[in-house]
Order: sequence, then C-alpha cells, then structure tokens
Amino acid sequence: MSAPSARAPSSLLLRLALGLLVALYVIWFRDDQAAVAFFALPPLLLLAGLLFKRRTAAFWSGVIALAWFSHGVMIAYAEPAQRAYALVEVALSVLIVVTASLPGLRARFGRKPAA
Repeated sequence: MSAPSARAPSSLLLRLALGLLVALYVIWFRDDQAAVAFFALPPLLLLAGLLFKRRTAAFWSGVIALAWFSHGVMIAYAEPAQRAYALVEVALSVLIVVTASLPGLRARFGRKPAA
C-alpha cells in the first residue's frame, strides 16, 4: 500500500503546475476571452480530472504539455514582447511532463522489492 503515498508528491506538484498554467493563461490573455477559454480550459479540465482521480488525467497532461512546450518555444522566439510569458509556459510544461512521467519512471527504474 506504499505506492499511492510514493506518488503523492509528484501528483501534488502536477496539480500545482496545471493550476499555475491556468493562472498564466488567464493573466497572459486577459484581454481576449476566447483565447483564455482556448488556452486555459484544457489544463483546467486536466486539473479537475486529477482532483477526481481519473487514471488517465496525468498521462494526457504529459501528452498535451508537449504542445504547450512547442507553443511557448515558438512564441518566445517570434514575439519578444511576450517572451516572459512564453518562457514561463515552457518551464511549466516541462515540469508537467516530468511530474506526469515520474510514477512510470519510478516503476521502471526504481528499486525492486526483495523477493
């Protein structure tokens, strides 16, 4: 029964990163409500999935974070005025990918129980 407690810190960090990403999008696109809905709704739904303990929410968080990463890199390169927001998006997306992958990495490369 120690497996759920081993995943708790990464799950908490994943929820925090998704919440910060929602806040970033709300602040970044505050003048365009359609953009807020387009960007903030997916991480908000994934956060709700994590809070309701949906098994696939962490997986989809990691997959969609790859798109957020690409978006952030593209904006940081192309729009100097928005570079700060974009780099925060890149950092949060990397954090989401890493924390969503931690349980699988621990299962694959962690210590094996003594037989």
